[in-house]
Order: sequence, then C-alpha cells, then structure tokens
Amino acid sequence: MKAPERSSPYVHPARLILIVSLAPTIGLGIGRFAYSLVLPDMRDALGWSYSAAGFMNTINAAGYLVGALMASRLVKRFGLSAAVRGGTLACIVSLALCATSGNFIVLSFARLLAGLGAAAGFVAGGALAARIAQSQPSRANFLLSLFYAGPGLGILSSGLIAPFVLQAFGPGSWWIVWWTLTLLSILMMIPLLLAPIGTGAGIADAAPTKFAIGPVLIYLVGYFLFGAGYIAYMTFMIAYIRDAGGGAAAQSAFWCLIGLSAFVTPWVWSRLLARNSGGVSTAIILGVNAAGAALPLLGHSTALLATSAMVFGVAFFAVVGSTTAFVRFNYPPAAWPTGIAALTISFGIGQTLGPIAVGAVTDAMGSLSYALNVSAAMLAVGAIAAAFQRRLRTSYSS
Repeated sequence: MKAPERSSPYVHPARLILIVSLAPTIGLGIGRFAYSLVLPDMRDALGWSYSAAGFMNTINAAGYLVGALMASRLVKRFGLSAAVRGGTLACIVSLALCATSGNFIVLSFARLLAGLGAAAGFVAGGALAARIAQSQPSRANFLLSLFYAGPGLGILSSGLIAPFVLQAFGPGSWWIVWWTLTLLSILMMIPLLLAPIGTGAGIADAAPTKFAIGPVLIYLVGYFLFGAGYIAYMTFMIAYIRDAGGGAAAQSAFWCLIGLSAFVTPWVWSRLLARNSGGVSTAIILGVNAAGAALPLLGHSTALLATSAMVFGVAFFAVVGSTTAFVRFNYPPAAWPTGIAALTISFGIGQTLGPIAVGAVTDAMGSLSYALNVSAAMLAVGAIAAAFQRRLRTSYSS
C-alpha cells in the first residue's frame, strides 16, 4: 500500500477521471464533432454553401473562445465541479435546440451555446482531472490522459448512430440525429451529476498566480495553428468521403476509427507525456497529426482513409493532453486553470478562424482537397513552432 494513495481524498481516481471525461464527451465529442456527420445532409436540405456550413463551426468555436475567457472566473466563483456540470448541461440544451429548428439564426445560437458550455466544462474538467491525477503522482500522466479520451467516446458513439439514422430516414432527417444525440447525452450526464467530484476549494480558493504569455508565446502560436488546422479536417472529412462515393458504412467506419484511436492514446503517448521536455512532446505529436491529415491527399482507397483516421485520431487526442502536461510541469497548481484557459484561448482563436476560412477556400476552388491541404500545412507549421518552446525556469514536475 502506498501512503499517498491512502491519504488522498480520491479513492478511485481513474474511475472519477473517466466520469469527469463525460463532460468533453458530450461537449466536444458530440456537441462539436457530431456536426460533421450531419453537415452534408443539413447543407443539402437547407441549401447552404460550404462557407455557411463552415460558419456553424466557426460560431461554435467563437463560443468556445468566449467560454475559455470566462472559465477561470467561473471556477473561482462556483468551483470546479459546478463549472463542469453547468457547462455540460448547456451543451445538452444546445443539442436539443439543433433538433427543433432549421432556422440559420437559431442553429447559430445553438452552436454558440455548445461552444460556451464545452469550454467551461473542458477547462474546469481538465483542471479537476489534473488535481485528481496528482493524488497518484506515479500514474499522474496516464490518469490525466484518460480525461482526454472523453471526446473519443463521443465521436465513436455519434459515428455509430448518425450515419445509419440518416440512411434509415433518408434526406432531410438531420434533425432526428440531433434528437437521438440529445437523448444519448442526457444518459451520459447522469453519472456526472451523481459522482462525488464536488470540490470548490484548493485550486479555486488558492492565491491567484499570474500567467505570463511571453515565455510561452511560441507554444501558444503552435497551439493556435493546431486549432486552425485540425478543425478543417474534422469539419469536412465526412463530406469529402461522401463526395468520393462513401456511404453510411464508410462514413461510420471512418468516424469510429478516429474515436477508437482515443482509447489507445494513453498507452501510445504516456512515456512521451511524462517527459518535462518543453514543447518537444507537443511537436512530435503534432507532426504525427499533420501526417494523418495529409494522407487523404494521396488517394481515396479504403486502406488509406482508414490509416488517416487512425493516425490522425491517435495524435489528435494527445495534443491537448500534452499541453495540459506542459502546464502541470511548468506552473504551480494554483495557476493550472489560468494556464489551461490561456492555451484554450489560443486554440479557440485558431479554430474560430479555421472553418469559415477553409470553407471559403473550398467554395472558391471547388474542391475539398484544398481544405485538407490547408489543414495539413497548418498542423505541420504548428509542430515546428512548438518544437522551439523550452522548459520554463521553474519546474513543478513530481
């Protein structure tokens, strides 16, 4: 028996972190990314251009950015658990709104609300997961990576549902998908409401600690480029597969492979994430992410698309984990919510600009291949930028 584990208030840290991970499962895996699965049907049924379709993820990202800016204040005022639960409930409300109207303004508001809620849940959930993980220092990086598998569960579950609902009910059935995902999210919310994750002390009540941007500016640039680059791939890849002749089974398989990749992420990257190596860990993972995004440019074969989904997915979920590890290594616990929020803001600006910009390029050039070119290029440049980040002078690694 290890004394740190006995004295910890978190008796089952892995289980608690998995429950907390239901916040990004709902807010990101379903609330944000499931939109890509219904985008082609919504675009056809509602007569949208690619720019209009991209705008729905842009306004979602804008909400996410605002939510990230507000997250630290929400945590200080209400505590970590309340921010996690409240943000996730807002995401469920947004899913229901998406199911009730085809009005562009109503849908825009719903996507905005989803972004706000997802950011609050993610920033607070990431800080809470880091706090729980610290109760077992020898396993902290592995435990923390469990939180970032949450969006993968949402992607997997929506990938198993949306394409086949659309196939069963035919064109114009996008709203049925949203209702189905709303009900699924309500079920997932129950453990999050019942679990003993309540904590308003510690981080929320600690003395405020400043987060200086200058020492990590190049790292923030790299994370900005990740935000802009990944969202183009995640927004338009299902449309790309459908345009290439892929039916419901192909779309589901591709999306599920991305989601399944999240579950092997902790084992693939745990040693790399355990290294306090500045931005090098993030750079390596981002480089793999860029390679996955570039693979569809080589062809439309099933094997190539499957490989792209797996390579992209296994790196995609680890990038965010690597940034949280960076904050945990280089800042005291009191600064974790602020540090995670600062990185999330940089990421949020990137993913706000990405979808509508890439959608406009696609409208102008007439091919989704250009979206993938831009996506892969931004991810590659982001990897280069992150590689220049050095460890900060003060280290807080265990």
